[in-house]
Amino acid sequence: MRRIIPVILIALSAMTVSAQTRLTFDGALQRAMEVNNSVERTREQIAFASAQRDELVSAVLPRITLKGDLTRNSIEQRFGEGDDSIAILPRNDWAYRVILEQPVFAGRRELRAYSQAKLNVENAREGALGSEDAALVRVASSYLAVVNADRRVEVEKGNIALAQRRLGQAQAFYEAGEVTKVDVFRAETAMKAAQRLLAVAAQQREHAVAALRTELDLDGAIEVAPPDRKLPPLPAESELLVRAESSRSDIDIAENNVRIAKLEIQKQRGFWLPTVTFDGGFVQQRTPFPANQYSYGALRFTVPIFQSGEVVARVAGAKSLEKQAEIALDEAKINAREDVRRALADLRSAETGLQLAGEQLEAAQAEYEQAFDLYRAQEATSLDVASSEQSLADARRAVAEETLNRDLAELRVWFAAGQIKTAVGVSE
Repeated sequence: MRRIIPVILIALSAMTVSAQTRLTFDGALQRAMEVNNSVERTREQIAFASAQRDELVSAVLPRITLKGDLTRNSIEQRFGEGDDSIAILPRNDWAYRVILEQPVFAGRRELRAYSQAKLNVENAREGALGSEDAALVRVASSYLAVVNADRRVEVEKGNIALAQRRLGQAQAFYEAGEVTKVDVFRAETAMKAAQRLLAVAAQQREHAVAALRTELDLDGAIEVAPPDRKLPPLPAESELLVRAESSRSDIDIAENNVRIAKLEIQKQRGFWLPTVTFDGGFVQQRTPFPANQYSYGALRFTVPIFQSGEVVARVAGAKSLEKQAEIALDEAKINAREDVRRALADLRSAETGLQLAGEQLEAAQAEYEQAFDLYRAQEATSLDVASSEQSLADARRAVAEETLNRDLAELRVWFAAGQIKTAVGVSE
């Protein structure tokens, strides 16, 4: 029975002694910005969107190509006789040409597409910022969960000490013939329960550490220190709502999507306008007819006259997408406001819960001390002590749990307002 306690304590000590990584709260957040896989993945989207933008730039720039051919004809055809004859169809023929192509006007469709691509790059940046915010919340939550798990381990060790105290008193009474063996069995049962809950607390810590390792791309055991500073005081709800609408990445992306949809309408209307291109070239060929080398320049245009309603349908579809984008923007703003309000409600509930848990702990501690003193004086039964002991253990767990709930709720308020980086001191 008593051997279980040292085994558990040795295992917990080994986790600390063999720790490969010691983290601070600020250090964990900074590492998340550097190595978190989800953050790195979304940052790569910026490079992808930028490459697509550059591809659209090339559509309006000149292109130079070299074309050539080697031909073997079945016959040879000449014009004229003697030295004046000209091969207009040689049996073996060759030719090459250097061609310059330059778009001149295409209904400003390329300009609209380029503007859309720039907005897509902006969306990729906003997506990366949103991913960073989400990663900070996850890392901070996992970090605080590990801190809370360490706190819970200490709580359970304290609860074991309570059970040991009662067991020692019960054994002393039993040996003196003051109580029956039942009191000893009850104390031993309480000890077993406390040891089991210590093992559960150690397991919960390992789960929290595993989540933190995943976010920070680490391996091995982790030792954490409680945060050495508090989050800034929260502004008023109205200020948080304003910040949410001006700072959240999802709202910025929704606003850009509305602009992209408007540009799409203009781009589709451009198909009603003529297309003008310029091309020029130099030609060198074996056949001297009409000339073995020459150059040319041409301005070519295409004027749409009747398109069977195709452009009308495209414009109608683009207008529908614009309406959807506007609805999505309105929905994003509503969700942002309600996220802030829900987070504030959760925070108020968590603060109330923590305050009540603290008061519960004070009352439970006083009850336990009085009950144990009465039990030691044989003026109370072991059931009275067991009840007060359980109340004190539950109160200690409640304080630890409500402390974590309060810290997490405060983080979520800042996250809902789009200000998590400001709150935790991480630069953009």
